[in-house]
Amino acid sequence: MNITLHSPLASNWKVESVIIALVFSAIFLVGTVGNCLVLAVLLRNGQMNTKTTNMFILNLGVADLCFIVFCVPLQATIYTMDEWVFGPFVCKAVHFIIYLTMYASIFTLAAVSLDRYFAIRYPLRSREMRTPRNALTSICLVWGLSLIFSGPYLSYYQQMDLDGTIVCIPVWDFQHRRAMDVCTFVFGYLIPVLILSVTYARTIRYLWTTVDPIKDMSESRKAKRKVTKMIIIVAVLFCLCWLPHHLVILSMWFGYFPLNHTTYVLRILSHLVAYTNSCLNPIVYALVSKHFRKGFQKVFSCTLRKQVVNRVHVVQHAHTVSLVEAASSEVSNHSEGAARERMWRKNSKRVAGTFMTFNVT
Repeated sequence: MNITLHSPLASNWKVESVIIALVFSAIFLVGTVGNCLVLAVLLRNGQMNTKTTNMFILNLGVADLCFIVFCVPLQATIYTMDEWVFGPFVCKAVHFIIYLTMYASIFTLAAVSLDRYFAIRYPLRSREMRTPRNALTSICLVWGLSLIFSGPYLSYYQQMDLDGTIVCIPVWDFQHRRAMDVCTFVFGYLIPVLILSVTYARTIRYLWTTVDPIKDMSESRKAKRKVTKMIIIVAVLFCLCWLPHHLVILSMWFGYFPLNHTTYVLRILSHLVAYTNSCLNPIVYALVSKHFRKGFQKVFSCTLRKQVVNRVHVVQHAHTVSLVEAASSEVSNHSEGAARERMWRKNSKRVAGTFMTFNVT
């Protein structure tokens, strides 16, 4: 869509570009800080080798952080700059990482839904299966499948020169692009969502309809409910945030989606909603999980304590330096006084000797 610089639409679009840049900046800031806090809490609590759910949450945080750091800033420039300025390699890599992290996130959510189902439905029999080693194997499988499904996007986009303007656009033909986008929707959204729906439906039904015969297990059961509630919220948010993105693409291929200003804004909004998902998970953890709230507070308290300790060390060092300087000046003054006294005594003896010599002669 060509827009002249002197038209009212162009000036409005500049305002929209500023708003988009601010929204992307907020997503980047909140997502980076939040996911770094999640990783810090999980790595500091010493439970990564014993709890499989924490390993999956850590993997989800890594995927979200990679998406935030490597994709969001570059995607922001697509909507705020007139042309692509990062070169052909980044053009291919950024879209590959977008879909790689998307697949890794949804596959991780599917894996953790199965993990929660077995932990709640078969708590004793699943202990042999729900081990850190098997969880690590599942995470490797998640990234392996993500690489397979996102690999074609390395050739899907390419840097091109269109009438003197450098752009990063899809270069596949119509049929291959449509087949690729449909496969992405089916394997990267539809099938995982079905897995999430079935497993969590059965999990919720079991949690809220069965009665635990052992009274001592009630606290453990409450803890499992809280963890499951948190993971369900995370999964629902992912499905809702990425749904507009897939609907827009399917509408482009199978519906009426003309290329104009309105549809372009809708596509930008669908991208913003999808990208926002990567910074929502830490907020969910903080609101739902008391464990994460305490972990966040510890991280903040440790950071503040280190800053205070560093300031105290600086003040103490400065105070020590001033004391040393004062002591050294005092010692030097004492030395000068002693030297003067020795010189006075020596001169006195010399004068007395001279006077005695004078008298003898």
